Amino acid sequence: MVGWTYNQVNLVECQVALVLCLMTGLSSENFSLFLPSHEVHKLLGLKSELYYVRDGEVNLYALGFEVVVPNNISVLRMTWQSLSRQKVHYAIAVLVNKTDALGTPHLDIDKQGLLPVTQEDFKVFLPCTGEKSEEVIIRIQINVTTEGYQNTTFDFKRRKVCLENQNQNGTMLMNLSPMVASTSSFYIAVGCASALIIVITAVATACYVRIQKTCRSNIIKGDPPRDASTQSQTFLRVDTPNNANTIAGYSGFRRLTSLPTSAPVQVNNLLVSELTEQICEIALEKGKIVLYEKIQEGTFGHTCRGVLTDDGNEVNMKQTAIIKTVSEQASKDQISMLLAEGMKMYGINHKNVLPIIAVCMDNVKQPILVYPFMNKGNLKLFLQKCRFSVQGHCHTLLTQDLVAMAIQIVQGMSHLHKKDIIHGDLATRNCVVDDRLHVKITDNALSRDLFPDDYHCLGDNENRPVKWLALESLLKKEFSTASDVWSFGVTLWELMTLGNQPYKEIDPFEMATSLQDGYRLFQPINCPDELYHLMALCWMTKVEKRPTFSKLLAFFQDFYNALGLYI
Repeated sequence: MVGWTYNQVNLVECQVALVLCLMTGLSSENFSLFLPSHEVHKLLGLKSELYYVRDGEVNLYALGFEVVVPNNISVLRMTWQSLSRQKVHYAIAVLVNKTDALGTPHLDIDKQGLLPVTQEDFKVFLPCTGEKSEEVIIRIQINVTTEGYQNTTFDFKRRKVCLENQNQNGTMLMNLSPMVASTSSFYIAVGCASALIIVITAVATACYVRIQKTCRSNIIKGDPPRDASTQSQTFLRVDTPNNANTIAGYSGFRRLTSLPTSAPVQVNNLLVSELTEQICEIALEKGKIVLYEKIQEGTFGHTCRGVLTDDGNEVNMKQTAIIKTVSEQASKDQISMLLAEGMKMYGINHKNVLPIIAVCMDNVKQPILVYPFMNKGNLKLFLQKCRFSVQGHCHTLLTQDLVAMAIQIVQGMSHLHKKDIIHGDLATRNCVVDDRLHVKITDNALSRDLFPDDYHCLGDNENRPVKWLALESLLKKEFSTASDVWSFGVTLWELMTLGNQPYKEIDPFEMATSLQDGYRLFQPINCPDELYHLMALCWMTKVEKRPTFSKLLAFFQDFYNALGLYI
């Protein structure tokens, strides 16, 4: 056991699979092995114990669950206890597949011995070297032998994330010789630093409150926001995805091969003359638009269902449509933003893009934007209905359904990029869906008003979707094909969690710092590993290491076909 290498793991997996099938034959008075509640909370965000073996009964589902260990966690704890009257022997080994990012793991117990008769913890230390950003596969192999029974091997899989030049791992080695100093000087420095921290905290708190008030007042006054981004995290079953608790993790994953991405920085701004010309081309009289019930309503804008009438032919044609407009209280800036953002998809002809089809400017203070109708409406609201509806909802979404929706979003984004259009605000709130689960990407007109929790002001009078934005978009306001790929990773996470809020536990002002520190959304429960690795690639700090949408499309199509073989 102790001398095994990772190259032997495939053979071990086959043996373990056979052993697991025989585990039900273990004595009911054998032993217990579990993660204590504080360890489960640290790794998974859940306040409960996780049993792998309870009174000799094996939890096969728990054994098959792969746990991600973030960069900032370097010690794993497990609890065990022998329940047998006879001696229970164990042998333990820790196997890793890469040693350049992770140093040699070690234990605080002997590699062979007897199980304790009382509950005791043992620790596995996982020291990152800081030399390389890598995802390291770790297998903890525990062989248990009880007199009268054959050997039984338990295989625990962990995925340890190590980041380059990140001193977040408490087990990284340091040279202590230069750190010798006077004890009295140390305490004086600590006292001064503490006083300084108190002063800074008070000033920062006052500034934060003032900025928040400024942001809220600017929103009410109608100061124009421009950029966007958002956050969240969750778990779901494969057959019927649903939510669980939210947790967070770190990433440095490179399992999928990423292609270099040409990342031309673009802003999709139109000249006023170009915008006016486009509006004139699709202008329509108000008498040809009939408004019905409201679908969504914000502070100064709303969407509703309507009917578009075309009486230019002998036959009077009527078409159901989605209408976006503003109230009389909307400011000039808000009206201008509605038109500019609403015309973003003008002239786009693709099955997964929802273009604007008409504009009514009869009342310049309340322009009306008309779009093709999708009977299930906004994708984010649809996903949340599927999550919260206990029974009776028309859709029970399977993993294959969610992957199919992701494929459609990728196809739509790939087409936009071919047209040199950078979306800049890709999210489920900016997609629509029908009852056959056909998905179309929309513009972000009125999104800040209709989804205020998804946008945040960072003190610069701009409401942005902070938790959907790429790091370079947050820091430098740079938007490109690669930043759209980052936003797609968050959108895919939204799909797999059925509309959960990303990064819900992070203050918007801390998002850039958190991302720079390696913080990323955690893997949703029962989200296939392949999909989560894909998300992680979308969130790579360096834009050239993110996959292109053409690369994403090839992966999703293969993955969807593979799912079809098992469903």
